[in-house]
This record gives sequence, structure tokens and C-alpha cells, in this order.
Amino acid sequence: MTPPRKPPTMADVARIAVVSPMTVSRAFKRDSSVSDATRETILQAAETLGYVFDSTASNLRSQKSDFVAVTIPSINNANFADTLRGLSEGVQARGLQILLGSTNYDIHEEERLIEQLLRRRPGAVVVTGGQHTPRARRLLENAAVPVIEIWDLPAAPIGHVVGFSNAAAVRLLVDHLVAKGCTKIAFIGGDADRDTRGADRRAGFIAAMQAHGLEATRLIAVGAPPISMREGAEAMARLIETLPDTEAVICVSDPSAFGALTECQRRGIAVPDRISIAGFGDYDIAAVAFPSLTTVNPFPREIGLQTAALLLEVLDAPDSPARVIAITPDLITRESSR
Repeated sequence: MTPPRKPPTMADVARIAVVSPMTVSRAFKRDSSVSDATRETILQAAETLGYVFDSTASNLRSQKSDFVAVTIPSINNANFADTLRGLSEGVQARGLQILLGSTNYDIHEEERLIEQLLRRRPGAVVVTGGQHTPRARRLLENAAVPVIEIWDLPAAPIGHVVGFSNAAAVRLLVDHLVAKGCTKIAFIGGDADRDTRGADRRAGFIAAMQAHGLEATRLIAVGAPPISMREGAEAMARLIETLPDTEAVICVSDPSAFGALTECQRRGIAVPDRISIAGFGDYDIAAVAFPSLTTVNPFPREIGLQTAALLLEVLDAPDSPARVIAITPDLITRESSR
């Protein structure tokens, strides 16, 4: 049996590049004391040997980390993917890496992930949303690293914030539909106990309807978040059968709104002539649907870019005061609302 080959070491790279191991370490950490020519020689030597720099040991010695821990509710959600893309683009020039955890819209899973991620000693933590378990909040407050909450404007931030008010964003949709003459408006969402942002949108819908002096009792909850196109269709079917005089419906997301739209088409119900439909998120599907869907654009990629810029600032100045960067969502009116 052939014994396994030993991986190349930093000393091996240093020998081929004719430099010291310390210079190799500095080159991989992009230390400015290493010239571009020397760094290129070292990187070519590493490429030849198949050497991979072990940043873990370096981080332990320096007490600094080259990765950022990030939690998002779902890796399948296009909005969160756009936020992650913007965040990645913003930090890659600094040589930072993202260690990602998916909470599956479960704050208890978020708590478990936060504990696991903090054991890896990240340089900073970015969490989606502003509602956490009491223990998760304590873990973040005592983490001794910058914490940024995104996609929300929490009443009691842990540290820094980049987000928007989901309740205020839904108010844009209610105001638009009321201005179009709709008074019997429904809201379709998922399990409010798990989707905190969806719960905020539902609360925003109720508050906006009441502000207009209208009833806010047409509330349809279906499935665990994120609710799918199929569940949006099921919710729309239930709404039509139980409250057939409904004039408009606001869905918690564009995929659920698309499902609601197809259910209307399946039943021969004209949109928007008979009923108006609006979604949330400005997904690609909203623009290509027929009729195209009225929605709200929360600028997910901009959230990622702004988070990255803020992150780099606070890593350079850890004692800087907490900042709140408010993103202003935009109402996108399309064919599905009259």
C-alpha cells in the first residue's frame, strides 16, 4: 500500500521561491511590504507545488480572522442571493471570505448557527433580520466583533444595521391599491411565527388598511416560509372561495403572487379587471409574468454592497459608533394592478 503523500508546506514554497517562510506568509496575506514581483514569484511556486495557504494557524497567531460569518434565511431565495452577491463583491478586494449559514427561517436554527460560527472566531457577523432568540442576542452582544443586522430596521439594534422597514414597504402597496379605488384588499402570507419579515409585512398591511379606515380582516396564511408558487395558488383559491368580493390581494412575495395570478387565470378571473394582484421583492418573474406584477423593489444587492462598505469601515475602526443605513424600497407599478 502506497503511503499518502504529504501536502506541500510553506517551507517548500519558500525554498523554490528563494525567500523566507515569513515572506511567503506575508505574500498570501497581501502585506504591502512584499513587492509585486516577489509576490508573483511566490504565487507561481505555490501553484507549481499545489500549496494551499493555511489561514487558520495565521489567524490564531494574529488574533485576526479573514472571514465574515453571514446568516441568511434561504440559499434558494433570489433576493438573499443578490444580497450575498453584493456583499461578496464588496469584501473580496480586502481578501475577506464569507462563511455562510442558512437558518431556514427558523430563529432557533439561527441561534445554533451563530454559536457554531462564533467558535470559528470570525472577524465580523452579519445576520439577516432583527429578531433573534434571547440567547442568540446575548451571543452576538458578547461576540467582541462587529455585528451587522440586515434586511430590517430593528427597534433595538445589537450593533450596526443596513435595512428597511418591511411594514412601511407594504404601505406603498396599500396606498397604491386604495388610490386605484380598491377597498376590499386581502393579504396572503406564510407562517408569521417563522417569517419575521413576512410578519412585519402583514402588520404593515393591517396598519395601512386601518389608517385608510378600511377593514384588515382578509388575511390568508398558508404554509411555512418561504411560501411557494403552489401555495400562493392554494391561498388564492381559498380567498376566492371564501371572500369572492375581494378586489385586490397583496402577497408576501413575488413567487406567491405569481401563484395567485395563475390561479386566477385557471379560473377565468381577469387580472386586473376583476381583481388586482401585487407581490414583493421585484423578482425576475414579476417582470415577465403576464400580466406583469406590481411589486416592491427592496434593492437586495444594494443592501449587500452597503453592508460590505460598512463592514470594511468598522473593521478598520472597531470602536466607531453604531450606524443605521436605511434603504428606501421602491414601488414598481405594473399591469396586475388597475
